[in-house]
Amino acid sequence: MRRGLHAKPHLRGCLKRCRHCRIYFLTHPRNAGRNDLRCPFGCREAHRKQRSTRRSVEYYRGVRGKFKKSIQNRNRYLIAGAAEEPKDKAVEGEQELAPIVKYVRMVVSLIEGRVVSWVEIGRMLARNWRQHRIGRRRELLYALRRLNKDPP
Repeated sequence: MRRGLHAKPHLRGCLKRCRHCRIYFLTHPRNAGRNDLRCPFGCREAHRKQRSTRRSVEYYRGVRGKFKKSIQNRNRYLIAGAAEEPKDKAVEGEQELAPIVKYVRMVVSLIEGRVVSWVEIGRMLARNWRQHRIGRRRELLYALRRLNKDPP
């Protein structure tokens, strides 16, 4: 990745190292000065979930949290058979996309120097979607070696 930045020197400040797994990734220019970033490949989401769980546990161990939790549990049993209403979609298309697709869109927009639409990213990914399996050939070779070693 660092080699590709020679052609785009304005993006050198956007190259950051994940605080957790230590891999390099490109960040948005507004975060270029930060050193506490986590990569969008799982570390960011895992950290967010850990913090959320920690906040929730701290809250529900307190007096107000215990009272609220008892009310929630009581309501859960009283309204056990009620059907849920479908949720409204806040942003069309963005909710269904994986975080990695959002990251790809941001990186492509930075590299090309323009805003790349979701449709363009979708077409690009559909073109390059098919990926060959890594282990397929090894399984075949393993089976052939075993047959050659112990013939029937």
